[in-house]
Amino acid sequence: MTKKTVFGLLGKSISYSFSKNYFTKKFIQLQLDNYTYVNFDIPSIDDFPLIINENINYLKGVNVTIPYKEKIFKYLDIIDADAEKIGAVNTIKILNDYQLKGYNTDAYGFENSLNPLLQNHIKNALILGTGGASKSVAFVLDKLKITYKFVSRNSKNKQTITYNDIDEVLINNCHLIINCTPLGTFPEVEHLPDLPYQFLTKKHFLYDLIYNPELTSFLQKGKNVGAIIKNGEEMLKLQADKSWEIWNS
Repeated sequence: MTKKTVFGLLGKSISYSFSKNYFTKKFIQLQLDNYTYVNFDIPSIDDFPLIINENINYLKGVNVTIPYKEKIFKYLDIIDADAEKIGAVNTIKILNDYQLKGYNTDAYGFENSLNPLLQNHIKNALILGTGGASKSVAFVLDKLKITYKFVSRNSKNKQTITYNDIDEVLINNCHLIINCTPLGTFPEVEHLPDLPYQFLTKKHFLYDLIYNPELTSFLQKGKNVGAIIKNGEEMLKLQADKSWEIWNS
């Protein structure tokens, strides 16, 4: 029996994974009967070399999700320039000589899902969270000349503020607010970032990287005042398609 060509998702506690379902459907649509997509659910990044060794002759590409987008760097042979600048990798291509090359397609997905909804008055943003995904978001905002501050429970530097620092003046000045935290993800759908939502207006744009549920409590707060809202589903699809393009280039 011929061994299938393998692609997969590297992460921790990823049974909910969007990627496995998305690529499995893609392989069926493209009639790629010999292709399979699996979840590499590992408790520690130190287990990654074992996955590579066990699948090296069949593995062609890997997506990377939390909490390993930054920790994966030490295992890569080559890093794409944008991924290096961002500081996070979510796509790995296994080259013909078995070297591992890291890319970031999150930025591509975020930019192309954000752009159509951006309005001219949006000049400043708040990025909620400081993980790997937030770095891709910051990379895109830099590209779009939108200034931003990271928001974290604990301030780490001059560019990072805490939730306690967010007041009416700041909310009125930052019309784009992007949730890069897992707060509100199913099944804990009632959770949301600790913001003074009473100061939101229809001039705001709330973007949530979460896609399950479709309408998070965070986005509902924006919808209630007529703000622009967007969840992370299109971003996920775009980044996945970009990964597929990289693996087949």
